Amino acid sequence: MKENKYDDPVFFQKYSEMNRSKYGLQGAGEWQEFQKMMPDFTDKEVLDLGCGYGWHCAYGVQKGAAKVLGIDLSEKMLSQAEKINRHEKITYKRAAMEELEFPDHSFDIVLSSLAFHYIKDFPVLAEKISRWLRPEGTFLFSVEHPVFTAYGSQDWYYNEKGEILHFPVDNYYYEGKREAVFLGEKVTKYHRTLTTYVNTLLKTGFILESLVEPAPPENMLDLPGMKDEMRRPMMLLVRAKKINTGEKI
Repeated sequence: MKENKYDDPVFFQKYSEMNRSKYGLQGAGEWQEFQKMMPDFTDKEVLDLGCGYGWHCAYGVQKGAAKVLGIDLSEKMLSQAEKINRHEKITYKRAAMEELEFPDHSFDIVLSSLAFHYIKDFPVLAEKISRWLRPEGTFLFSVEHPVFTAYGSQDWYYNEKGEILHFPVDNYYYEGKREAVFLGEKVTKYHRTLTTYVNTLLKTGFILESLVEPAPPENMLDLPGMKDEMRRPMMLLVRAKKINTGEKI
């Protein structure tokens, strides 16, 4: 089994103190926009890739999903999901999403929240997801924005007084591995361009339905550092539909 940073005790403790960990979807800055993009879950079979604490799994069930399968590589994440988002219609499984195999047309909805920037080969995974989805099924995901992942450090540039000057964007077209710092810890992520995200979907049997670069919601602008999040995009939200002919475009 691949190693996962979220199973590191120090890192996981820091993650558990974030608002999105303590307050669920309402504590996630992108949720107000992501929620608008959610499909109809009624009687649907759902796959959540990188399910974390299971917040989106629980949301799907609350909205009428027939069953939800939550996949995550982290034992600690899944343990927490079983504690706070357990439901008879939700199954949690530890696995690396890149290594998953399912029969064709297994799901109506595949969703993922802030996980694909940990994946080395997004096109291969997108091809699999296209096969797993039923015709006209929904593929919905959030990732860190390519502007945010390009340089690597994911931190601002500061002056000698420690004041923010600007956010660095460099090596944008050089896709691949980045050594980022998240919650004060080194984390390996993968950068890819906006073109790669969109064209990968178009080449693997999807129609793009919606693309959003969510700004911080007004009710969170008073939180420390949140106003600075208006200075550059941090996240990218994408919704696509599996074309019903099965043909690629």
